[in-house]
Amino acid sequence: MPVFRLGTRGSPLALTQAGLVRDALVAAHQIAPADIEIVVIRTTGDQVQDRALAEIGGKALWTKELDRALLEGEIDAAVHSMKDVETIRPDAIAIAAMLPRADVRDRLVGAESFEALPQGAVIGTSSPRRAAQVRRLRPDLETVLFRGNVDTRLAKLAAGEADATLLASAGLERLGRHDVGTPIPLNILLPAPAQGAVGIECRADDSHTRQLLAAIDDRQTHACVLAERALLAALQADCHSPVAALAVLEGAILTLSAELLSEDGSAYVHAQLEGAPLDSDLPRAVAADLLARAPDPVRRLFGG
Repeated sequence: MPVFRLGTRGSPLALTQAGLVRDALVAAHQIAPADIEIVVIRTTGDQVQDRALAEIGGKALWTKELDRALLEGEIDAAVHSMKDVETIRPDAIAIAAMLPRADVRDRLVGAESFEALPQGAVIGTSSPRRAAQVRRLRPDLETVLFRGNVDTRLAKLAAGEADATLLASAGLERLGRHDVGTPIPLNILLPAPAQGAVGIECRADDSHTRQLLAAIDDRQTHACVLAERALLAALQADCHSPVAALAVLEGAILTLSAELLSEDGSAYVHAQLEGAPLDSDLPRAVAADLLARAPDPVRRLFGG
């Protein structure tokens, strides 16, 4: 009988990521794989695919069913793509660990570069950030809604519903799709906050599970993702907000870069500051700098 239950969404990528967490726990604690059960929880976000996430409840649609299962004791921990986890979490739930971060870049699928796309080409994406960044780079490009898992989006692209799409390198790599798409340099497309990071949550009062998960926590990833999420909190950003951010930790210095865009990409502001890891003042300082210099179309999106 399994002694530990990992909850996850049921997409191929989610199941792969849950498998990575199981393997890490097996290696850290020298337990049998059969002692860890992967429990699939179907989420509203998986069921509704024809509308933008922001229109139907935001990122909570990826987490609320897993939260319920966790708090009601159906599972011991939940595995998430951290970029899909809403910024403010219930007090009863703790982000206990994160796996080492994968490639944070986006990949362009359908063309070798943005320059190679024809005039007026159509980009499929469900991300306000990606849509705004695309329009900033190429105002002539159009965007259409692409929802669904990796295979669904690639099938839509193959069916001609768009000329190109953008997918996270991390997800493609974890699915073994190393040859799909072209990675876009970070100086062209800064990623979504927490992109490439897999997090594991548990009940905040479950000290035993927190101790088990602490053994597989990648502290560098954890510190960087916490800084990016703290920036979102300081900006009071939500899933409508075109925000990009990336924290990089080198030695004792954490560098936090971020950008805000208007929805059509015509207005833009960028900031970058350095500080100590886990310094809560750093994300607030980056947020304040962004908002102080943001053009009006950007500031209006963030309550300014």
